[in-house]
Amino acid sequence: MGMVLNVNATTVDEAQKKADELENQKKSAEKEKDSLSSQLNSIVSDMKVTKEKLGKKQEEIQIAEDELVQAKVDENDQYESMKKRIKFMYENGNSQLLEILISSDSIGDLLNKAEYVSQISAYDRDMLIEFQDVVKDVEEKEASLQGEYDELSGLQDELVAKQNEVQALLDNKQIQLADLEKQIGDNAATLQKLIEEAEAERIKQEQQLAAQLAAQQQQQQQQSSGGGGSYTPPSSSPVVSGNGQFTNPCPGAYISSTFGYRDFDGAFHKGLDLAAGEGTPTYAAADGTVVIAGWSDSAGNWVVINHGNGLTTKYMHHSNICVSPGQTVVKGQQIGYVGNTGNSFGAHLHFQVEVGGVAVDPQGYL
Repeated sequence: MGMVLNVNATTVDEAQKKADELENQKKSAEKEKDSLSSQLNSIVSDMKVTKEKLGKKQEEIQIAEDELVQAKVDENDQYESMKKRIKFMYENGNSQLLEILISSDSIGDLLNKAEYVSQISAYDRDMLIEFQDVVKDVEEKEASLQGEYDELSGLQDELVAKQNEVQALLDNKQIQLADLEKQIGDNAATLQKLIEEAEAERIKQEQQLAAQLAAQQQQQQQQSSGGGGSYTPPSSSPVVSGNGQFTNPCPGAYISSTFGYRDFDGAFHKGLDLAAGEGTPTYAAADGTVVIAGWSDSAGNWVVINHGNGLTTKYMHHSNICVSPGQTVVKGQQIGYVGNTGNSFGAHLHFQVEVGGVAVDPQGYL
């Protein structure tokens, strides 16, 4: 008996330990999930800022491209204007300028022919240099902007990769949490079942022990009185004990379960369980009329007595009963023998008191 209880207790302890471990794992996973969510939010925020910067940089590049086109147009216009003036000078007798123009590969080449520069008007020379500088500045500006854009684009690509990585970790963490929730639920159900089984075993053993003790006492009484046999005929005179409104329906029995909610399963127990040896006599708690004396799958052999004014008593799990429906009984009159019939763990009497059909604590009447 004791070994069974120890095994159950160890199993319950292990299940409780596992429950604690799972809860700790869940808390850790939730903490990691929150951290990943925070990282993801930060990355998304950075991506938004970078995207805005990229858009702005793209606008700046477009402006620079427009400026470059305009600068090249201005440079070319000035060049064409200068060529017209050189042609005019040639047509008026200065053939050397035409040779300079024809032999030059570009505007820069033309301006670099230092020995002939003086023959070009100072205005044309200054304007060409100015437009060349503008073109150069705009080209450098565009190149710089493009470099910044490429750098931001690279950063955006890195952020996207990081976002995908963190999102994958977050998805895995969600799966882990769902698995932990399932394990916690399964373990909780197992733990509850083990607790119920352990409590049921404890009650069963207590009832069996009480029944054994009661049987030993009964046997000793029979031996001391010279009696024998396992069957005791109904008592011919009432047996009354206690000072309450009711007499004890099973004197000397051990209370193995009280009225009210049970700790092990949360179920409401509507009466008193009085553990005693099988065959121990049971008695009517008060005067009344037998309403039921028969069999029930849950109560086994049971007796129900109506005491009037809405007061009723019930006696369950008898091995045998010795009253009949409609019979009038008096307080302390024997009605049956303790048994283990119906839904029962070990020999005992379930004694229930009802007022107006509602179960009340029997100990208030004994």
